[in-house]
Amino acid sequence: MPAEWKAKRSNKDYVVNLKNRLNNNRLTREISLFSATVLVIANMVGTGIFTTSGFIIEELGDPKVMLLCWFVGGIFALTGALCYGELGALFPEAGGEYVFLRESFGKAVAFLSGWISLIVGFSAPIAAAAIAFGTYFFRMFPVRGNSDYTASLFDITIFTISPVTILAVIAILIFSFVHYHSLAFGTKVQNGLTVFKIGLILVFIVGGLWMGEGSVEHFSGDLSAGSIFNGKFAVSLIFVSFAYSGWNAAAYLGGEIKEPSRNLPLALLGGTLIVMALYMGLNAVFIYALSPEKMSGVLEVGTQSAISLFGKGVSKYFSGAIALGLLSVLSAMIMAGPRVYYAMAKDRVFFELFGKVNKFHKTPARAIFLQAFIAICMAITASFDELLIYIGFTLALCAVLTVCGMVKLRMTRFRTRDSRQYSTPGYPVTPLLFVLGNLWIVYFSIRSRPAASLCGLLTIGIGILIFFYFNKRMKRSREA
Repeated sequence: MPAEWKAKRSNKDYVVNLKNRLNNNRLTREISLFSATVLVIANMVGTGIFTTSGFIIEELGDPKVMLLCWFVGGIFALTGALCYGELGALFPEAGGEYVFLRESFGKAVAFLSGWISLIVGFSAPIAAAAIAFGTYFFRMFPVRGNSDYTASLFDITIFTISPVTILAVIAILIFSFVHYHSLAFGTKVQNGLTVFKIGLILVFIVGGLWMGEGSVEHFSGDLSAGSIFNGKFAVSLIFVSFAYSGWNAAAYLGGEIKEPSRNLPLALLGGTLIVMALYMGLNAVFIYALSPEKMSGVLEVGTQSAISLFGKGVSKYFSGAIALGLLSVLSAMIMAGPRVYYAMAKDRVFFELFGKVNKFHKTPARAIFLQAFIAICMAITASFDELLIYIGFTLALCAVLTVCGMVKLRMTRFRTRDSRQYSTPGYPVTPLLFVLGNLWIVYFSIRSRPAASLCGLLTIGIGILIFFYFNKRMKRSREA
């Protein structure tokens, strides 16, 4: 790069940084260890735990193997959290994987992870969680008659307007405004919803095992090596990994966590361990309540377990409690996602207006409402259903690449222990276990669902084209 270009770039960066300081265009550190841990728990505990166990038992056929599958999935999530803790301590900034990949592999790879986060990682699951909330809400308060309106073109659904989608849109808008209002207010709402959800799960576990009408005979089965090292176990881990997704949530808010070098790793580790314990307890209750035959292939395994344990009268109230619990995961994703787009915009590989912080509220307002707009579009067009098919595939690839980046940084920039405030326990076994476990899941995802890999590659291809567009714009601005 010629000397005059470097001088121009340096002067321009100085002016941008000066404007940011004058406008206070930056995020503030207000999130405590407790709130960061709550955010991890809220992101992880969603629809997955109440819907996937029926499909897993159908695949595996053995309750003991199913419990082991949930345990192994938790170990994979735990190893990932330990690795992300080191990266978060090294780079305590907003953006999570985007920042980590930028530092290890450059802006191009980082942009692709941010692009996937925008479409697959947050917007689609937000739409899905909002639809799930609406579905459970109207099971508690049923609507009479069929009031759905669907617009189609050549037998292809363009959009759907129904009580469920209307409520989903309202929920997305309300929580987007909550997290736009202020970080302090948003975290209080988030903490309250998550504490309620944890309380609900604990009451269900304790009440189900203590007072519920179940049977310990449902736990009988044959646990052997042959039942573990096979394709069915790996396919079941796809469902489990979806339920555990969100263990890296606190990393996205690294720029707003107090004492991030200490609190961020602790939040990731503590939150993942708590969720792992809750998931093992919940699945024990599901097995206690339902025999493998009755559980097999059941989507609403949580509701069916409640009916079996406490009678049909409880199903209505259980659906309402799950609906409230789903608001926690909806809120958590709306809170975490915009920090990725904010970080991308600050690096000028995304539209600069999404890198601005509201002067009064101190939140990335425009990034929040960009995400809300995309999620609402997905909710009313039902396109989130197709997107969810390849969520596990694409996000697993991003996580594997991020952990590989950690290993690269260890070998290049942070070789000595003194250069790291936090080191991954068990290194190099911990990252190796995470990478191999997730590649195992990805391999069987491609085998069982080849269309998912094609959709994922298409998403990545579009992201590459968009990156080149912004990269070209950035080069022009430097030369100007």
